[in-house]
Amino acid sequence: MKQFLVIAGNIGVGKSTLVKILSERLGWEPFYETVAENPYLADFYADMPRWAFHSQTFFLTRRLYAHHQLLSRPGVVVQDRSVYEDAEIFARNLYLQGRMSERDYATYADMYGVLKLFLPPPQLVVYLQASVDTLLKRIALRGREYEKKMERAYLEQLNLLYEEWTANFQLAPVLTVPADRLDFVQNNPDLELILDKIQQKLRGDQYVLFE
Repeated sequence: MKQFLVIAGNIGVGKSTLVKILSERLGWEPFYETVAENPYLADFYADMPRWAFHSQTFFLTRRLYAHHQLLSRPGVVVQDRSVYEDAEIFARNLYLQGRMSERDYATYADMYGVLKLFLPPPQLVVYLQASVDTLLKRIALRGREYEKKMERAYLEQLNLLYEEWTANFQLAPVLTVPADRLDFVQNNPDLELILDKIQQKLRGDQYVLFE
């Protein structure tokens, strides 16, 4: 059966890792976030107001291209972060924090609003929910140079926007995974529980929750 699901969540929460696991364990086709390819990213972290529009426009373009590609694939496809998050969380956050000008944000939002009309939605969004302390620890472990200056307040605001976004997202069901206490990398029972819940949700079960 052809299905498309998104792994959503804040920076460092483990999205790419879970996509890889789902691909290896269940044979689903992965679509990874193109962070390393963004030529603006290092400049963006050094000077957000100067490079926010450029970086977000790059991400939007790549995410739309990936969205188009994955819809043509057979079987189950799992995506590392969605176009919806880029626009409704990251770009919005930059604007709210004064790191993207009103003019740039209006242009970006208009472009996204038109494109969104043509996007078939996923069958499921899996939201990896974690505290800022957990995010900072995982970011430090992966050792990306351009992330070393990332501010705690930036991640806190993103977490707030993620909570608002998942609570109001109407295009697909959302399964929230408590990633602070479920370690799907080091703890196999936690991983099995998450895999089971995802498959239940994809089958259409309405009341799938983590205790």
